[in-house]
Amino acid sequence: MTTPAPGGPVAAELPFFVYGTLLPGEPNHDLFLRGRTAGERPAVLPRALLYDGPGYPYAIEGHGRVHGTLLVAAPGAYGELLGLLDHLEEFLGPDHPRNLYERVAREVELPGEAGVADAGDGAGESVRAWVYLAAAAVTRSLRTGGVLIPGGRWTTGRTPGGS
Repeated sequence: MTTPAPGGPVAAELPFFVYGTLLPGEPNHDLFLRGRTAGERPAVLPRALLYDGPGYPYAIEGHGRVHGTLLVAAPGAYGELLGLLDHLEEFLGPDHPRNLYERVAREVELPGEAGVADAGDGAGESVRAWVYLAAAAVTRSLRTGGVLIPGGRWTTGRTPGGS
């Protein structure tokens, strides 16, 4: 699947996987998501690593897991939400040299419901979603001198809703 340019046509209205300031309890959740989502569920991005940034995290491809939330746009809010998130994440279009993040389609895992997957195998479904991964130049910088967030949870050690 190709990534559409901001404001351009979208082949499929995929949900969004968020892992930083857009998480419930974080500052951008209410600013950008209130009234624009129809559902939010815990989710995990496999084959990814999480790095600390200047007040927000970056996910990159890697041998790990990033914990976050899967968001489904409210009816009629998809185009607005896509535009807001592209702007927030400084995504100007696929492989644009000034991108801070790239919006890419990835498989995201939804953990099994409590009581359903009690075997501890994490059984659940997999969903294709938009994910904002660090752009190429940012990724190179993180791999050489970034601070990896152990366990792939950005909110670890932070007070929910705090700075």
